[in-house]
Parts: sequence; structure tokens; C-alpha cells
Amino acid sequence: MAQFASAGKELKSKSLAEMAMTYGYVYVAQVAMGANKAKALKAIVEAEAHKGPSLIIAYAPCEMHSIKGGMTNCQKEMNKAVDCGYWNLFRFNPDGYQEFLMNEARYSRLTREFPERAEWLFKANEDNAKARYEHLMKLKTLYE
Repeated sequence: MAQFASAGKELKSKSLAEMAMTYGYVYVAQVAMGANKAKALKAIVEAEAHKGPSLIIAYAPCEMHSIKGGMTNCQKEMNKAVDCGYWNLFRFNPDGYQEFLMNEARYSRLTREFPERAEWLFKANEDNAKARYEHLMKLKTLYE
């Protein structure tokens, strides 16, 4: 129950994170400091370093949530939200894939010897990895 949904909300919320990730060049992270301060800090550092738009969505209970025990339990509430699956922590760094590839000599050598071909192959490699991941997510949904 809330001011604009006094009988409870029936509609599914839109996922701002998913919408932003579809652009392919936006850094997106979902954090909850009370669940994992190190991951939250890492997301902030990565977002700041990203050469493009960045979006960090943080779970932050407010006093309108009426947490049992009051706002002194805010950090614990964040941790509970993550532990039970209500709030998911993740980071989507569009630069991360290419950075990963360049960490391996076989890929970095290709960029020196065949730069145009490397660019094309790396893009195809990343697209294939995304397709594999999307396929796995569809299978997960199918078997749930």
C-alpha cells in the first residue's frame, strides 16, 4: 500500500536497468550498500571511469517503508532484500568484454597484426557471448 496505490499495486514495475542496458553503451549497476559495500563502491568507481553514460540504481528504504525497528535497521533491510531475491545486485559494463579480451595475449596480438579483422572478430565474439547468455536465460525461464 502506498499513497498512489492504496489497495496495493497490481502492475509489474518497469525495469529501468534493463531499458538502459538495451542501448549497449550505458554502464548500469544495481546496488544495495547494506548488502555489499564493496560491490557498491566498485560500481561507483566503474561508473565514474566509463566513457559514456552511467546509471546506478540503489535500493534505499525510506521511512515511508515503515521498517520494523525504524530506520536504524535500514542497512539490515537492504541485506534482507538481496538475500531473499527481492533486489538483485549486478553490474553491466559494456567496456568489460573488450577489456577482458585484451587481457589475453592471443587477442591483443591479433589487434596489432590484423587490427581491422580483430575489431570485426571481437564484435562477433561479444555478440555470440550475449546470444549464449540470452539463450541460457530463456532456458532458465522455461524450466522454472
